[in-house]
Amino acid sequence: MFASLPSLAFLDVGGTELMMIMLVILLLFGSKRMPDLARGLGKSIREFRKATSGLEEELKRAIETPPAPPQPRKPAAPPGMPPPPINVPHNPPGETPQPPEEHHYP
Repeated sequence: MFASLPSLAFLDVGGTELMMIMLVILLLFGSKRMPDLARGLGKSIREFRKATSGLEEELKRAIETPPAPPQPRKPAAPPGMPPPPINVPHNPPGETPQPPEEHHYP
């Protein structure tokens, strides 16, 4: 199966190897804990599949929905035109500027 790829050669496990692994697990955890371990492994696999299917559905929806239309832009000033004026209070020459109004918030 994966024996042709040296980096994945450890995944080439046969029936005898699986039986030896199961025997070691049985000796380590005992026969009373085996059903609990299998149940926990089944639940974790189920949760993993549910998460991956949810992600797949979300990606499919994102691909199928059309993109939002672009927002209209303000027309730019033609080249050579001065920029629009900035709203700054104008004080005629010789007048002192008025201090800003103070707001007293409660």
